[in-house]
Amino acid sequence: MTARWIEQKRHYRQYKARIERLPASYRTAVAALERYTNHLGGLGDGDSILAMLDDLADLFEQGAANGTPIRDIVGEDPVEFAEAFLRNYPEGQWISRERERLTSAIERAAGEDANEATT
Repeated sequence: MTARWIEQKRHYRQYKARIERLPASYRTAVAALERYTNHLGGLGDGDSILAMLDDLADLFEQGAANGTPIRDIVGEDPVEFAEAFLRNYPEGQWISRERERLTSAIERAAGEDANEATT
C-alpha cells in the first residue's frame, strides 16, 4: 500500500512538472479545469485521477505545441467541456455510484408499484 501511494505521489509530481512547462495561459486553463473536475467529479481512486490528469496534460501539451487557442480546445462552454471530459472517467466517481443507486431504487420502487397496481 505504501509503495503504491509513493508511486502515485511521484506520478502526480511528474504531472505537475508537465503543467509547469506549459505557457502561462495554458497553465491557467489546466488549473481551472483541474479544480472544477476535482470538485465536480469526486474521483476517489488514485489511478483514475492520475489517468485523467495525464490525459488533461496530454491535451494541453498538444494544444500548446500546435499553437491551438484555448477556446479551440475547450470550446465556448468550459463547463460542458469539463463535464464531458469527466464522463470519460466514471471509475471512482461518487456521483456515478449515486446515480446507479438512485436508478436501482427507482426501478425497485416502480416494480413494487406495478405489483401493487395489479393486485
